[in-house]
Amino acid sequence: MFNRRHVIQSTVQSLAALAAFATSAVGLPAWATAAKAPLPKVGSTLSLPAVTLLDGRVWTPSEVQGKTLVVYWWASWCPFCAVQSPHIEALWRAQKANGLDVLALSIDKQAAAAANYMKAKGYSFPAGMLTPEVARQLPKPAGLPVLVVLKMAANGRDGKVVFAQSGEMFPEDLEGLKKYL
Repeated sequence: MFNRRHVIQSTVQSLAALAAFATSAVGLPAWATAAKAPLPKVGSTLSLPAVTLLDGRVWTPSEVQGKTLVVYWWASWCPFCAVQSPHIEALWRAQKANGLDVLALSIDKQAAAAANYMKAKGYSFPAGMLTPEVARQLPKPAGLPVLVVLKMAANGRDGKVVFAQSGEMFPEDLEGLKKYL
């Protein structure tokens, strides 16, 4: 029997592998491509670093104390991210008053490319660069885009993984993330 979701996810995974291959041609820094971390396991705990956002502000883990945090690895040149990012923006705008926050980490080579892309698309969710310092605590899992949902502890530093996905998600699946609020 034909399963649309299975066929599309298989295609997305194949295309994500192709995109990963293509990243070497884009000229990403070695630290961004050398270590392909596995997706964090549901139930595991991640500690978050402070991140300088593209607008110059410093994002700190204490800002999301007790909230649900979507960590989103993306790139301005990624066609799958281009499809998914508007849905991330819509989810964040609709649910931020209910305790959902986003920390997007661009793997672009230049911060200006990421900032210009965000501005051109009108995205306002918090976004920074995946620098070597940030990657030490939040290494990018294989694939792109990658999304990990954390329930943040009251201490504001640690988050328990409740969901992790590599590859483009359907809009209805992204909308469904609000169940973790």
